[in-house]
Amino acid sequence: MHNKLLLAGVISISMLTSTAHAESLGNLAFSETTPYTSAMTLKDDFTIVGDVDLMAMDAINSNGYANAIIEIPTGTSAKWEVSKEDPNAVYWEYKDGEPRVVNYLGYPGNYGAIPGTALPKELGGDGDPLDVIVLGQALPRGEVVDVRVIGVLKMLDDGEQDDKLVAVLTQDSPFAHIESMQQLDSEFPGVSQIVDIWFANYKGLDGGMEGLGFEDAESALAVLEAAAENFSATQ
Repeated sequence: MHNKLLLAGVISISMLTSTAHAESLGNLAFSETTPYTSAMTLKDDFTIVGDVDLMAMDAINSNGYANAIIEIPTGTSAKWEVSKEDPNAVYWEYKDGEPRVVNYLGYPGNYGAIPGTALPKELGGDGDPLDVIVLGQALPRGEVVDVRVIGVLKMLDDGEQDDKLVAVLTQDSPFAHIESMQQLDSEFPGVSQIVDIWFANYKGLDGGMEGLGFEDAESALAVLEAAAENFSATQ
């Protein structure tokens, strides 16, 4: 009996310590439990670092699939991104002196960036790498995966174009065989509406986001190729 009570006490203290630590990270409980890629190491609670320049990778592989760097795993709310100062690192973005947290439901897919891309404003971009949402199960933060681009969600953010590529994993996912938005809607009813509604509302009632609907894979690939060409031309 004594040993059981002692063990229960140790477990309780451990749980309290873990919870206290979790709550200290951006006021987001259990944020430190989100897995990160084995290719990177934890520099601190807010940064993971690897040996590879993430932005030096090609946007499109020889197999025709795009590379996607996972910054925000499905279901999570902490706003991580590839560092502009150190492209070997992914960090928890700060705003107004605090780590950013989406004050809404967690992301409906894995959110990230396409390396080797930059779309200028004259082509409908913001000069940053293309945003992509990869449908499916949560992937480790910092992981680089092959994805098939199936469409693009057209959006305005405070009146400026802020489109999101829509993609699926090429294997080991219920969505791996999907090749178009039409097929997605046919086989997985409601998924595209969830994505559309989420992005239109995740910044709140006055967040300035406006959804303009989806365009097909052909349009998305045209955006991807233009962004890759523009990036290459600026190097």
